[in-house]
Amino acid sequence: MTTEYSFDIVSKPDMAELGNALNQTRKEVLTRFDFKNGNPIVELKEKCIFLQAANELMLKNLVGVLEGKLAKRSVSLRFFEYGKIESTSKGASKQELTIKEGITKEEAKRLVELIKKNDIKIKSQTQEEQLKITSKDKDELQKVIQLVKANEGAFPLQFVNYR
Repeated sequence: MTTEYSFDIVSKPDMAELGNALNQTRKEVLTRFDFKNGNPIVELKEKCIFLQAANELMLKNLVGVLEGKLAKRSVSLRFFEYGKIESTSKGASKQELTIKEGITKEEAKRLVELIKKNDIKIKSQTQEEQLKITSKDKDELQKVIQLVKANEGAFPLQFVNYR
């Protein structure tokens, strides 16, 4: 009986921790003196974080507070694509941070080539925005995890569904 072992490589932030970081950011900016009368806004809308403050300096400080809270919650900043800072009609400044999720087909191809180049005997399959790695040997899967962690690209990766 041949048993195959597998796991999935995904790129997805922990949304619970992201929500906690946003809540902590809101609480902190309400109590800080440098945000007084600045009406800071921190909202999560679908796959986007919307930030707004009274001026550009206050907005940059708001982004700094958010980044600090995300780091404390172990949410990588590489999940976010920063939009440009824009002015609103009332003179305030706003910025959107887009949440990047999933592995693109090009990135999946790059990961598979990296694994194959290192003579690791695996089967790979791209499924939607994740990469499924299968092997008959658990040790081969462990080698893949170590190799991918050592060569992590422009976005963070997680290893899930290990069977």
